[in-house]
This record gives sequence, structure tokens and C-alpha cells, in this order.
Amino acid sequence: MTEQASGAPRPQPRPRQGAAHQPATVEHVTGAQSLIRALEEVGADTVFGIPGGAILPAYDPMMDSGRVRHILVRHEQGAGHAATGYAQATGRVGVCMATSGPGATNLVTPIADAHMDSVPLVAITGQVASKSIGTDAFQEADICGITMPVTKHNFLVTDPADIPRTIAEAFHIASTGRPGPVLVDISKDALQAQTTFSWPPTHDLPGYRPVTKPHAKQIREAAKLVTEAKRPVLYVGGGVLKAGATGELKVLAELTGAPVTTTLMALGAFPDTHPQHLGMPGMHGTVAAVTALQKADLIVALGARFDDRVTGKLDSFAPYAKVVHADIDPAEIGKNRDADVPIVGDAREVIADLVVAVQAEHDAGRRGDYAAWWELLRRWRDTYPLGYDQPEDGSLSPQQVIQRIGQLAPEGTVYAAGVGQHQMWAAHFIDYDRPATWLNSGGLGTMGYAVPAALGAKAGVPDRAVWAIDGDGCFQMTNQELVTAALNGIPIKVAIINNGALGMVRQWQTLFYNQRYSNTVLHAGPGDPANPPQNLGTRCPDFVKLAEAMGCVGIRCERPEDLDAVIEKANAINDRPVVVDFIVHEDAMVWPMVAAGTSNDEVMAARGVRPDFGDSDD
Repeated sequence: MTEQASGAPRPQPRPRQGAAHQPATVEHVTGAQSLIRALEEVGADTVFGIPGGAILPAYDPMMDSGRVRHILVRHEQGAGHAATGYAQATGRVGVCMATSGPGATNLVTPIADAHMDSVPLVAITGQVASKSIGTDAFQEADICGITMPVTKHNFLVTDPADIPRTIAEAFHIASTGRPGPVLVDISKDALQAQTTFSWPPTHDLPGYRPVTKPHAKQIREAAKLVTEAKRPVLYVGGGVLKAGATGELKVLAELTGAPVTTTLMALGAFPDTHPQHLGMPGMHGTVAAVTALQKADLIVALGARFDDRVTGKLDSFAPYAKVVHADIDPAEIGKNRDADVPIVGDAREVIADLVVAVQAEHDAGRRGDYAAWWELLRRWRDTYPLGYDQPEDGSLSPQQVIQRIGQLAPEGTVYAAGVGQHQMWAAHFIDYDRPATWLNSGGLGTMGYAVPAALGAKAGVPDRAVWAIDGDGCFQMTNQELVTAALNGIPIKVAIINNGALGMVRQWQTLFYNQRYSNTVLHAGPGDPANPPQNLGTRCPDFVKLAEAMGCVGIRCERPEDLDAVIEKANAINDRPVVVDFIVHEDAMVWPMVAAGTSNDEVMAARGVRPDFGDSDD
């Protein structure tokens, strides 16, 4: 299948041994100049970062680069999340840069975030001079040691001659196999020393050989199980997006006729509006998707890792199902759930080969009969659809706000969500029919992700509209990056779903802690949550004034009758960032829900509503 047919940006390993470049040698450059030249050669066009003492030598030659754009962020965490948003929206490697010590440690959270969500990222940090390493020098931190558990690989460079090869290898490792973050820590004296730059370098990675081509026998076994199954489900994870395999997935789904579930990290891999799509599985998945996996007799897992938010109580997950598990990372197969047919390979190649094998089964007269299965699935989907109630007091429903943003936004809009209730509502009530339109922190669940990720996405795809769907708690962690967006002409739009509380934590306190709201009310002091101190009211801070102070347009919306006009006004402003403070009802909850540590069989469609599945176990 062609790249065009797949419909998704495929991560680009740059360079592939210098592909289109002729060998070139430049004598008498500094290590810092060598670093910038190497970034140019691997195709890095945008770097998010902040200068400081140890990395400062690299910032001087960056001024002379006509090919690398640097975006000065306000916090290193913002640099890391912006690089992640850039990578997720473009399919290319995101790049961030920081100095030693606190600059580097401020990158740890976004590096861990990228590691959990398999995002191709290269983080470049300055380090103290090589002779000072290990002496507790000013702003020294062993960032290689600190990040070892959360990087795909990392390098400490003390010889300037190693810089081009290391950068080439870092981009190659980050973007091939299972994508992930790579750290390159460079000592200050290596950046300052004279060296010789030559390109392309020769990779020296003898132990790194990702397997992309699946084993033909395993593919045939999987196809056989698909045609023999009565209740199959395609369980699709983020690996399908990483592989650019969305076109192949649609062909496989329609060829087999099997239902499809897409995880939080895979939204957009299969069109939400497709009749075979059951929705998102997991803790806050649709009843149809959660139950389909529980009652399936075959699960075909493609680029998914059976994480706890999908499986619930693991030993009760999908008790009737055989499992075909395909993943490019062999360490994932069998890690949480044993596989009857393990397949190691790139999702695009796996799915393309499965299409051929299933078609061969059909040509031989062996075709699955899923009519009775679909009758059950449609009944569950029709009986327990996603929905919400309008607040009786006439206030804004957060679900309606997010739904209308999705309905009124331009085609191809990219959405970046923070973490919490608004993240789940954005997953539920916006339709994702295209890949690379949904960005979020899935594995690490990082509050503060949305604003810098949206900034990075917009920098990478400037012709697309980008909305950050954020909560008032998340927004207060990284909103300083709105200054970055305003000063760099990056007109993102931010929807603050403002319920005055840490919403998801408050929901758990409502359900499991007898409505004891300990430290989740954001606009109150330590006393009575109903009485903010010093007559500050419930607008502390005032997000509209804050947005205006940071060079953005600030708008507030409190009434349902104003909702569409406010969203349309925000969509029409494209010369500056826009922040809309949506004041929503504080008691809205995310449903469906599977309580943590319980079986997916105990899914609740709404508070106190346990679905009745009749005789579906038969």
C-alpha cells in the first residue's frame, strides 16, 4: 500500500545514512558549530529550548543557521512537551534543548511522557566540562543516569569529534523501531573545542536491529483465527498511528467485518464515524467497546500494550478470548497478557500481510460469520450510547462545550488535551476521523501537557487550526507558554474547562471518599471551600485578564446561549493566541467508568447504572 493510501504521517528516520547528502568536510569548526550542522543535516527544522551556561556555546552558531528555527520557551518542561506535540502532529522527530542541572532535570517529565507514549524525541542538554563531571560542580546533574529508565537510549558526549555521529544515531534510534526519546548530553568543553565536521557519519549501533517484517507463519495463524472466530475484536493501539498504518487498518477492518476499538492513544487511527467503530475501550471507554473485549472470543491487538487502563483487573480481562498480539517491541508481547499468536513487526507491514492472508482464507471459502455478534454489539451500542445531562441550573455543560468546539472547528483541526475529565470528554465528544488530530498524554498522564503540546503542533503544522482542551488545574501548570506562542506568532486556541476544581480527583472523592473534597477546590483557601479568602471570588486567577497580560485574546463564556458565538469568534481570530474561559458546572462526571482495580465486567454506564447484557455470555 502507498503512503498516500495510509493517510497518516509516518515517522521519518532522518537521516538514513545521509541518504541524499554528498560527503562534505568542513575544517576548523567548534563542537557547537558541529552540533548545529548535524541538526541541519538530519532535517531538524525546529528546536524548543532555553539557553544556559553549559549549553550556551550551541546558541551562538544557532543564530547563523538558516535551517534551524529556535523557539524560546518559558520553562524547559514546555520545551519538552512542545517537541512532543510537534512530533505527534508531524510524524517527525521533535527536538528540545536545555542547559545542565536544573535545565536538564526540568526535561525529565516530558522525556518520561514521550517514553510512555512512544514519541520520537531528541533532547539535547549541556553538561559541565568533562573534567568537572563527578565533582558536584555548579549546575551539575547526572542527567544520563537520571533519565536512563525513561529514555530509549542516551549518550554522554565529551569528545567533539563524536557529535555528528551521535546526533545521527540519536535521530535514527528515536524514529525507528518503537519510537521513543533519546537524550544527548554534551559537555561544555566538547562544545567549545575545535573539531572537524564531516557528513554523513557511519552509524555504530551493532546491537540495534528492529524487526519490522512479521513472520509469515504467524500471519497465517492469525488469519486462520480471524476466520474461525465468532466474536472477534480488533484492539487498536497507538502503534498503528506511529507506523502510518491507518489506511491498511481500514482495509483489514472492512475485509474482515470485525468491530474495531481504538485506545486513547489511537484515536483517529480508525474513523470514529465508521459503522464498525465501537469507540474507546478502558476505564472510561464506551460500554460497547469495553464489553466487546470482555465477551470476545478473539482479540487482535495491533500496536497496543494491554495497559491497566484498558484491561482493568488483569486476571478478569477478556476471559473467553484467544489473543493475536502484534507489536514492533517484542518486550510488550506477553508482558501483561499471554499471546496465542505473537507477531513481532511494524504495524503497517503486519496489517498489510494480514490483509493478504485473510483474503487468501476468503478465497479458499473460509470466511467468518459475525452476524450474531454484530446483533449483540449494535444492541449494546444503541442501549448505552455516550451522552450527558444538561445542568438544571442553566449553567454550561462541559461535555456540550467540548462537543460544540469539535463541531464548529475547521476541518482537520488538531486537538491537544490536558489530563483529567476534560481529556476524557474530548476523547468522547469530538469525532476523530483523521490521524494526527488527537494529541494527549496517555501513559504518564501529565497535567500541563496541553498548552505547550498545542504550541509545538501548531509550529509543526502551521496551516492547521489547533485547539488545546485544558482544565483550570492543568492550565495553571504551563500557561506561561502562551507568552511563547504570542511572541512567536503561533496562534493556538485554548479552551479552559473551568469548574473551579481538580475535576477528576473531585469525581473520585465524590464516588469513593464520601464527598470529602480535600484540597481539590482551586479557587479557595485552606478554610471553607465555599468562602474564598480576601473576597477574591471564584476567579483567582482571572483567566481572561491573565490571557490578555500574556499577549492573547481573552474571552469568557458562562451561558449556553452564548456558546456557539464565542467558539465562532475564537475560530475567526488567527493573528494571536485565543484563550476562552468556559465556566462550567462543577459536578459533571465522566461516564462510563470502571473503578480502578475492578473488573471490566463491572463497567457503569452512569452513576448507579450497571448495564444488563442479558445472555451475551453464551
